[in-house]
Amino acid sequence: MRKQRHKQYGECPIEATLDVIGSKWKGVILFRLMEQTRRFNELRCLLPKVSQKTLTSQLRDLEHDGIVQRKIYAQIPPKVEYSLTELGWTLKPVISELQLWGNAHLIEQKPKNES
Repeated sequence: MRKQRHKQYGECPIEATLDVIGSKWKGVILFRLMEQTRRFNELRCLLPKVSQKTLTSQLRDLEHDGIVQRKIYAQIPPKVEYSLTELGWTLKPVISELQLWGNAHLIEQKPKNES
């Protein structure tokens, strides 16, 4: 479960938002689910540095908060897919801006050819 400092967030919407998406992996999970619906092992391959336990926990938190939905198919072997809910899609501008900022300020830029 998420660690929540307060019972209510009436005074700080930033704290409320970061409580939902602010862990180390949740933003990356959301980014990958914005690309397409994913199965658990697809997410594991896309996030090789996250442990299975952590990924499971983060997905459960996002599901509990109504950001991600889990669809279970009744088949053998079992198939489970994760996708964004309508509420989850409202985070697209936030995640997109984080991506733009990271590209502009943190990702090594290729040297420009000097002419």
